[in-house]
Amino acid sequence: MENNNKIKWGIIGLGNIANQFADDLLLLEEAEIVAVASRNKDKAAEFAKKYNCHKGYDSYEALFADASVDIVYIATPHDSHAELSIKAMQSGKHVLCEKPMSLSYPDAIRMIETSIKHNTFFMEAFWTRFLPSVKEVLEKVNKGIIGELRYVKADFAFYADEKQGGRLFNKNQGGGALFDIGVYPLFLSYIMLGIPKEIIAKSIYNANGIDLQTAMVLQYESAQAILHASIVSESDMKATLSGTEGTIVLNAPWFVADGYSLFKDNHETVFSLSNLGKGYTYEAMECHKCIRNNRIESQLWSHQNSLDLSRIVEEIKNQIGLSFS
Repeated sequence: MENNNKIKWGIIGLGNIANQFADDLLLLEEAEIVAVASRNKDKAAEFAKKYNCHKGYDSYEALFADASVDIVYIATPHDSHAELSIKAMQSGKHVLCEKPMSLSYPDAIRMIETSIKHNTFFMEAFWTRFLPSVKEVLEKVNKGIIGELRYVKADFAFYADEKQGGRLFNKNQGGGALFDIGVYPLFLSYIMLGIPKEIIAKSIYNANGIDLQTAMVLQYESAQAILHASIVSESDMKATLSGTEGTIVLNAPWFVADGYSLFKDNHETVFSLSNLGKGYTYEAMECHKCIRNNRIESQLWSHQNSLDLSRIVEEIKNQIGLSFS
């Protein structure tokens, strides 16, 4: 692919996240949405018209077969991420797949193996990893600005009305707090502290076996992470990183932070870093960079990073007795 050519995107699963992502793609001159797909033909046509895209398919397979598509953004419900990602890569397409990349660790392995076999770029869409605030905070922590990191506190919580139903409460689609939003605080703990030595997790379920809220304690050699996810209550959604010489607090909501505060030597320093669009722009730019450089994975959120996180989530899933079968 020539460096002066636009990266041509296909989008499948045309819900709220896909709309936000498409809005951000329009901010990038190097990106072009050339095809979208939904099982609902009218929805595909409406989405295509909204984003000035000439192709709106009523099947995902048709989009995978479209030679004009370079990379597919997969924003379908969780239960279909693995199979659709694999089909797209088998069709020679690069893939950016919404988190969680799969509902099981074995499926995550299959996805990475497919990327390697077909020499296609694959990345789990952990957009938070590429935000300026998160990148800068991680750099400060790694440089020892707050000393040795000893404590991470992060949560992701909001109230959803179960009576209204929807994907969040649909067991067949991988609903529940852990897989929908719990992966965010787990991601933060992972990039800051790595793989824990021990995990303790407890959940509260609804009658259908969906975890409504899940609390997690991750034990490290000399640090702990206290994490929480809920779809039945709210929180301040700040993230705290405390070390032996200082503390960093990411602005709320921390997973899309537009800045952070550093508390050190009895002094607070405020850092403001506004995001381009909602912030999905940065993960898209990372995809472009990798594709142009013929890489099948990102160095900032690699295949191994996704597998590590998937393994952590799998352990919690097993520990709390969560099953999607």
